[in-house]
Amino acid sequence: MSAPYADTVITGNDAGTFADRRPLKLAVLGAASISASGVLIKLADTGPATAAFYRCLLALPLLVTLALLEQRKRGPRSAAARRRAFVAGLCLAVDLVLWNHAIAEVGAGVATVLGNLQVLFVAFAAWALFGERPERKFLIFLPLVMVGVVLVSGMVGGDGGGTHPLAGIVYGLGTSVAYTVFLLILRRTSGSTPHVVGPLAEATTGAAAGALLLGLVFGGLQLRIGWPSLGWLLLLALLSQTLGWLLITSSLPRLPAAISSLTLLLQPAAAMLLAFAVLGERPTLIQIAGAVVVCTGVVTISLTTSQQRPRPAETTMVARTPVAAADPG
Repeated sequence: MSAPYADTVITGNDAGTFADRRPLKLAVLGAASISASGVLIKLADTGPATAAFYRCLLALPLLVTLALLEQRKRGPRSAAARRRAFVAGLCLAVDLVLWNHAIAEVGAGVATVLGNLQVLFVAFAAWALFGERPERKFLIFLPLVMVGVVLVSGMVGGDGGGTHPLAGIVYGLGTSVAYTVFLLILRRTSGSTPHVVGPLAEATTGAAAGALLLGLVFGGLQLRIGWPSLGWLLLLALLSQTLGWLLITSSLPRLPAAISSLTLLLQPAAAMLLAFAVLGERPTLIQIAGAVVVCTGVVTISLTTSQQRPRPAETTMVARTPVAAADPG
């Protein structure tokens, strides 16, 4: 067990202290973990609904076990909170399935950009719904980061390979909307409670059910897959769906919505590095420049936010208020 994982709110008597003091570090580690999803899905070589279903189903045994241990320590959660987490999972299922369809229709470049529009949706939805106004530095650096995402995606100086642009745009926008709703519901569900694994287990259950339903209704679901594919999906379930999202759900309720969503934009840059190391995909100089732009913008905003955060005691009190409970991941 790694040190960051051991210090989340999941284990230990002083388990919540690291998450309270270093939420940005946990968010970055979580984003790095889930950035491996694309590589693992490509190695598994299954359909969109199949990958979405199995990544959630295979994560449930460990998540449910951890959730039961957490419940014994921290007590049960309300039925309403459990229902909200399950609904958030249904939105995640829509996001996972639509994302893969968007790649097939307009290519990975455009789909990456459309998927990352959730940064805009989350920030302004949190402003409109919860009164959480983005900081001025966020609004200043957001265009720079989005330019970096465009460069990382390969749209500039490369061929997106799109075949049905209109359908792909609809899928991509649907991906962003579904992911935005997932983030906001999950933040509202987990931000006002010390439970971390419980909301994630319930959301993962909802995602598995949603992916199964989508696969059965629209086709493409494969319930019988070979061991190589199952092995990659198992690794995906443990690394991304379990470890990655445990780190993210530990950190996002303690960060402003705009900053947490922007931090997750580290995924395109990290995914590019993993694709190079594992799959031998060589990024262009433009994509490398985009990765630098993304990371620079994220780090600049994160450091500014860290310097302005309240003391730990104040942070704990604020985290219990309704507005703070709506903050992301």
